[in-house]
Amino acid sequence: MSGRARLALCAAAATLMAACALLPLVEQPTWLFQTVLLVAVQTGVGAAARRVPLARPLTVAAQALVTLMLLTLVFARQQAIVGIIPGPDTFQHFAELFQQGSDDVSRYAIPAPLTDGIKLMLIGGVLVIGLLVDTLAVTFRSAAPAGLPLLALYSVAAGLSDDGTDWVWFLFAAAGYLMLLLAESRDRLAQWGRVFGGAPRNPGGPEGGAVAPVRTGRRIGVVALGVAVLVPALPLFTIQGGLLDTAGAGVGVGNGNGGTISAVNPLVSLRDSLNVENDRRVLSLKTSAGNLSDMYLRIVSLDDFDGTTWKPSQRHIVGLPDVFPTPVGLGTDIKRTTVKTTITAADWYAQDWLPMPYPPSGVRVSGNWRYEPVGMTLVGDHGQNTRGATYQVNSLDVQPTAEQLAAAPQPPAALKREYTKVPAKLPKVVTRTAKEITAGSSSHYEEAVKLQDYFAVSGGFQYDTQVEVGRGPGAIATFLEKKQGFCVHFSFAMAAMARTLGIPARVAVGFAPGTPQADGTVSVSLKDAHAWPELYFEGVGWTRFEPTPTRGTTPSYTQSDTPGSSRPDEALPSRGSSTAPSPTASPSESCTAQLRKLEACDSPSAAVAAPGGGGDLWRLLWFPLIGLGALAVLAIPLAPMLWRTRLRSVRLGGHPRTEEGAAAHTLAVWQELTDSAWDVGILPDESQTPRKAAARIVRLGHLDPAAGTAVHRVADALEQVLYAPRPRPVAGLAEDVRRVIAALNGTVRRRTRLRALFAPRSAVQVLWAVSARWAALRARAVAARPTLRRPSGQQG
Repeated sequence: MSGRARLALCAAAATLMAACALLPLVEQPTWLFQTVLLVAVQTGVGAAARRVPLARPLTVAAQALVTLMLLTLVFARQQAIVGIIPGPDTFQHFAELFQQGSDDVSRYAIPAPLTDGIKLMLIGGVLVIGLLVDTLAVTFRSAAPAGLPLLALYSVAAGLSDDGTDWVWFLFAAAGYLMLLLAESRDRLAQWGRVFGGAPRNPGGPEGGAVAPVRTGRRIGVVALGVAVLVPALPLFTIQGGLLDTAGAGVGVGNGNGGTISAVNPLVSLRDSLNVENDRRVLSLKTSAGNLSDMYLRIVSLDDFDGTTWKPSQRHIVGLPDVFPTPVGLGTDIKRTTVKTTITAADWYAQDWLPMPYPPSGVRVSGNWRYEPVGMTLVGDHGQNTRGATYQVNSLDVQPTAEQLAAAPQPPAALKREYTKVPAKLPKVVTRTAKEITAGSSSHYEEAVKLQDYFAVSGGFQYDTQVEVGRGPGAIATFLEKKQGFCVHFSFAMAAMARTLGIPARVAVGFAPGTPQADGTVSVSLKDAHAWPELYFEGVGWTRFEPTPTRGTTPSYTQSDTPGSSRPDEALPSRGSSTAPSPTASPSESCTAQLRKLEACDSPSAAVAAPGGGGDLWRLLWFPLIGLGALAVLAIPLAPMLWRTRLRSVRLGGHPRTEEGAAAHTLAVWQELTDSAWDVGILPDESQTPRKAAARIVRLGHLDPAAGTAVHRVADALEQVLYAPRPRPVAGLAEDVRRVIAALNGTVRRRTRLRALFAPRSAVQVLWAVSARWAALRARAVAARPTLRRPSGQQG
């Protein structure tokens, strides 16, 4: 075997040995066997190309092409030409698989299931590393830099794995790299001739200089490998709480005996869920609830507040009871109804806690589930999770009134002591701000409502999922100062401030109400992940509040009827609206199916009649008419701009304060929002839901947090109109659209802004409407045309 062939085999072996570090990341090791075969083919193609010989760039290109064809054969055979030649559909399929793999990596705990997306990332990643190692070490004969891709492969695996066996896989990777270096050094030494590569000078004598350099290199390599492994490993065995310390690591039951549960903070992935590019369904619900806007799914409650964050307390768990006890603090005089819900979890969604409406009164679920009585939650035992599970939950829809909450007596001393504890290191600004907001309140209920309104309405806070969760005692104070964050910030801050006022509080984590579907189910997705505060009122129990703006729904028992309410008065007309007919016809060419659903298309107004006149009057009007004609010719290039300006004015103008008028206005402002985005180059996609379309506009338009919040507010209002049985009117949507339009124009070049002004892309809808009407007229004319028949050839 030639020296270069031996070097190629060592390069392939080094790649596969480093790839072994990825084994702990997934459940099944079968992907590695496929990888061995594919790397062997890749290496063989490189050896054949070098034997021809081909130029170095052509050798690398041949290996890259064969690698792509191998991936096509394994992962995209049906999308390829004759099953192996990649085409456009192949690359699209690869992109979809890679996106699926990225989502699976962020969703699953280690070891993750070997999904197609994860499998592509593993095998494709190893093949890319193998190509780099072979190119550097064999094609360009430089083995030392080939350690960088090997190190990258090991580092990715070590960074994701936490099973304490990283040093074993480091041994594999390091041994492979040393083997590669020794093979290259042997090949280089052999090229010096007999002095270094030949037989000993004295036959029968001791081994001499012929192999001494190689033997010395091996010894140095073994010693270096031992030092590299042992020295970093020493702190692991001497420092308490090091990488090998398993106490408190992970989510789920503690020691496996089913007696207690000790879990880390479940908010680790909540921010990532809200920021995913492609939303995915998590749960599907079939419920008897009359009001879907209150169908929150609660996973776990966080009641241990250390001044830095909230986390679940260590609680005792028991066997799953047939009927759950009455929730703590719920009195018999509070109105309640029983709700039955069937929930199906996605096959990829593996959660240790069982998402349920709160408070549950009974659960029918298969598997090893345990009940935690204080939080009324279910947790999986011995590796049990929600993946692919279908279960039935009976829950109570508790409906207290504002009067009942305001008249709530003091809670039991033990409960109040446990749930109003705040650490001494909590910044004083938190307590001071809470007292300033709730000054003059006559009850804890009134204080809670003022806190909620401060965060959601009057405090000037902005919803932004890009803000970090924050660490340290000053995290809440920083949030109160910057006034930007997402549900974690709002719920943490309100619960902490409630505790400083003597109101028992905790934080719930789960999902906000999902999206109703045409088949009667409700779809809950990743972006519905949510956190909200729960406050305790004696006689009612733990009660949900919603301080996060633009997320979830405000509880009915906290909605204000004061003049400061954001709910419009249906009896009053819109400010600036007029009942007089418009002098021009309202444009309805762009009326979509959504607008027609509620008969929201603008109808033509009565035209202004022009008075007639005789011949003298005609001569007097001749020159003005010529001037008007010239102006009309000049105005033709400006017609698209004038049409869009008029249409925008109509859509964002006044509307009747009735349910039908508010719904029509919501649909109109959404149409204006999508058309304005279209004008600056963001093409509309009617196949997407309003929520996904809003996220797409925010992403492609590079909008700032304030404008992004405005887009999602309009989308949420549209979903209310399209899906809610009784949609609630939302004020300020027109101003939101104007804010978004200004933000879109601020992120594009001047050329794009000028085109959006003078030649808006959305104006093509006029041509589509004219074409559709012309086709309809022709069809009507053909249908109305009498059919002429020839007289029959009868003889008289």
